[in-house]
Amino acid sequence: MKKDRWEKAASAAADVAGRCHLLLLRFLTAALTVFLILVPLTGIWMISNMRRFSVFSDFFGYIRHGASVFSLVSFLFCYVGMFLSLFCLCIVCRRLRIGKRLIVWCLMWIPVFNYGLALYVNGLARAEIDHNVHKIRLDDVRVEQHVCETKYPLLLVHGVGFRDYRYFNYWGRIPKELVRNGAKVFYGHQEAWGTIEDNGAALKEEILAVCKETGAAKVNIIAHSKGGLDSRYLISQLSMAPYVASLTTINTPHHGSALVDFLMGLPDPVYRQISSYIDRYFRKFGDVNPNTYVASRQLSCSYMNEFNKKYPDGEGVYYQSYASLMKHGASSKLLCIPYWILKKLDGPNDGLVTAESARWTNFQGVLKNSYLRGISHGDMIDLTREDYRGFYVLEFYIQLVKKLAEMGF
Repeated sequence: MKKDRWEKAASAAADVAGRCHLLLLRFLTAALTVFLILVPLTGIWMISNMRRFSVFSDFFGYIRHGASVFSLVSFLFCYVGMFLSLFCLCIVCRRLRIGKRLIVWCLMWIPVFNYGLALYVNGLARAEIDHNVHKIRLDDVRVEQHVCETKYPLLLVHGVGFRDYRYFNYWGRIPKELVRNGAKVFYGHQEAWGTIEDNGAALKEEILAVCKETGAAKVNIIAHSKGGLDSRYLISQLSMAPYVASLTTINTPHHGSALVDFLMGLPDPVYRQISSYIDRYFRKFGDVNPNTYVASRQLSCSYMNEFNKKYPDGEGVYYQSYASLMKHGASSKLLCIPYWILKKLDGPNDGLVTAESARWTNFQGVLKNSYLRGISHGDMIDLTREDYRGFYVLEFYIQLVKKLAEMGF
């Protein structure tokens, strides 16, 4: 198994490295061709214009014409090679996001920009090779240790607007990586637009089923976004504290969202009409009793203020919370508009939730990186299924579950 993984990694690394070298070689060849052809052509043009050599003007003309044709053919050959190499390298390099890929494809035919683009993509490809090789080496050593083998199974609870689909996992590559490192993973299977009360009841049935199936006395809940509120209600109101060892909330609006307060400023008939459209849509995707109107308004700051007073933390359950922040609106194409609105209304956020709202018992801090992208609400659940600099989401969850295992959960 290890040998196969290493062979695949080595093959991929060699392929990307080969493309990088081929690309740079073609650039140098094109530059050398232009230099070696244009310099003699310039000399021939100057000589043919001198009077003393006018008798040889026809001869020099033939030479100049032949050299021009050869120069053009050589340059086109190298130029096409450069274009194809850069195009293929853009496809291979996963760190080159769609937007940047389009920019590269639009500018790669311009000779002046080719060199800069080649160096940029080459750097990304080499960084990707180093990252993949390091990850495989680390994973192969760690997977035998079962660092994510917790005493109690994991229950992953999704947020609003999504369901636990089989072929499109809300949590991206995270569950598979946790299982590979020894974890037992289950899902909440609550509704996308169910109210906190309805989803709490669904989670109760799921937890009892998981405990019966595995023989475990409790579960560890890892909840994202509104899933954290569903879980808190489950523990405090539905008397499920004895069945929950720990609750980890990630980007959960514990103190509400000013963005929801902003949307509630719409005329009520309009708000209800939009909610009914969403309900109708999600019934087709499995929701039995969607209630977008109520479920969304439950995320308001005023509602959550009353919620926190009414449902305090359950006894005997370990709580912890995390938050993340985007650097600017361009960090996420899906969340750029809500990011700017929420930043104007409240402050720095992950596109939907501010760090202060996500702060709850045993707050573990704000996740961010030193690069321009930051970490969005969707990045915390591996929404785009990609790795980027400064934050490795799979490693974050491995360390999170490892810590739970070390704490005896």
